Amino acid sequence: MALTTLTADATVADVVQQLRQDGALIIKDLLSTELVDQLAAEVQPYIDTTPTGRDEFTGHTTRRTGALAARSATCRDLILHDLVLGSANEFLKPFTRKIILHLTQTIDIGPGGAAQEIHRDRYAWGKYLPREIEPQFNTIWALTDFTTENGATHCVPGSQEWDWSQKHTNDQVCQAEMTKGSVFIYSGSVLHAGGANCSNASRVGLNLTYCLGWLRQEENQYLSCPPEIAKDFDPVLQDLLGYTQGEYALGYYTDPADITSGRDIVPPEFALGRSTAGMKFPGS
Repeated sequence: MALTTLTADATVADVVQQLRQDGALIIKDLLSTELVDQLAAEVQPYIDTTPTGRDEFTGHTTRRTGALAARSATCRDLILHDLVLGSANEFLKPFTRKIILHLTQTIDIGPGGAAQEIHRDRYAWGKYLPREIEPQFNTIWALTDFTTENGATHCVPGSQEWDWSQKHTNDQVCQAEMTKGSVFIYSGSVLHAGGANCSNASRVGLNLTYCLGWLRQEENQYLSCPPEIAKDFDPVLQDLLGYTQGEYALGYYTDPADITSGRDIVPPEFALGRSTAGMKFPGS
């Protein structure tokens, strides 16, 4: 079994249809080599100082580096990529009014890295979410070629529809082999895992994932990208980071130091200096 590969001129409808069918796909060469190199140059100093994983799941030769919305301008552009963000919104629309950014991280699997245990990313919330709710739209952008030898991501297409107790067989597993600049897109419910790196060089991917706006994010964006940094970002990116209310009364705050303005309850946009005129929130 092999993953379906779409070309860079694919539409949102193409991506969502394939993702709902198989739980995963590849879009080939969506980024230019120059843009990938620019991104790599921005994040490499942080990767170089990141320790390797603490256990077999996080990878004893794997470095996972986050806070990329704050650290990389090119990463911010990729979070807002028209095709990917449009597909994420459409894919998750049945379950939420707004989506948010779940995490940002580079995954650098060094030589000798063992294969990861196969899993579903939705287990970040345990198994509390009803099976019929799909909580995530996930991407891994290839900053190097992804090959069988260097640990291209393992995936079990169609497993997003399985009962959680169903076990996979080896012949059901394929790998997301793709060229640098391509992107692997997968749902939160599909079985997948990082592969073993049997090569002499690192396999590096950029993991950007989106989730339902009423769920807690895996990467705490308010700490990884606090208001003093986020205030200068595109408002769409600010909303994706979580600086907006996911639903009515979900995400407002009170400034504990403000005792004179008469504002007790305000939406998070207020912390970034954005106008809150016309917004609905408790107390308005």
